[in-house]
Amino acid sequence: MQYCRPRQISQCLELAILLEASAHKPGNVSLVTNFENTRFEHFLASAVAATPSFELAAERGTAVAEGKSTLAEIGLGQLIRNCAAEIDAWQHGGNTLLGTIILLLPIAAAAGMTPVGKDFDIRRLRKALKLVVESTTAADAVNLYEAIKIANPGGLGGAPDLDINDPSSEARILRENVSLFQVFKIAEKYDTICSEWINNYSVTFDMAYPSPAKKLENRNDLNQAIIHTFLEVLASVPDTFIARKVGIERSRKVSANAQKVLDLGGLKTASGTRILHRFDGQLRRSNNLLNPGTTADIVSAALSLCVLSGYRP
Repeated sequence: MQYCRPRQISQCLELAILLEASAHKPGNVSLVTNFENTRFEHFLASAVAATPSFELAAERGTAVAEGKSTLAEIGLGQLIRNCAAEIDAWQHGGNTLLGTIILLLPIAAAAGMTPVGKDFDIRRLRKALKLVVESTTAADAVNLYEAIKIANPGGLGGAPDLDINDPSSEARILRENVSLFQVFKIAEKYDTICSEWINNYSVTFDMAYPSPAKKLENRNDLNQAIIHTFLEVLASVPDTFIARKVGIERSRKVSANAQKVLDLGGLKTASGTRILHRFDGQLRRSNNLLNPGTTADIVSAALSLCVLSGYRP
């Protein structure tokens, strides 16, 4: 049985991050738009910093597939923590990719477990992905908490149980043997990243991935394909990063406005392009409180599936 080389898997995921970051998505940092303290080059540095962790995750996944290791020994929490630390050391733009690496590191491990035939089998990867996240441990959960402290993301808010802001949470996790998967189950209603883990990446595989896969297969404009995928996900799934900062109703309004852009044709029409630019401006007001950061994470995950499946610019 042959498996994809870990280095190739890591390059695929790095490319996915770079493609997503480059596209001029509304309300996000891109090649042509920056925030006051977080700029495009911070995302470039972060993608480079994350690549060794992707490779290590893929190596550990392959070791599991070859019977040399167990799923629990993949150590997703440690991988996330170390990756967050590397990203923090390589740039000074604050939290850039925490949500993205929480989604992509399990994908890297699952890709390492996926046999390579004539084509890369996304369905087999998804089955492996379910096994990977469900086999996490209490140690993984504690490491994830450390990663969050390193990245220090905005709009974190409080959790209904095992809140990261509660000093006793990590001790409880170890004492009660609460796995990272179980921690994410507590938070799935409040965070789409957590929900993706619990629901076998339903938004990524069932909604976000088919859209760019079809567009890019037809050699459509890459920037347009990414932006339209971003709008489609945002219109259907209110961004939980926005919701945690300004409330679910504001997040739903942002989703409704994204749908209006799509209804007018987005970048395919002059009127759609005009309202897209207006929408972008609205999201950038108020210190970027309406930045759809979680949607960007999902799009990165979807693009990683495209690149793993063979897409090349």
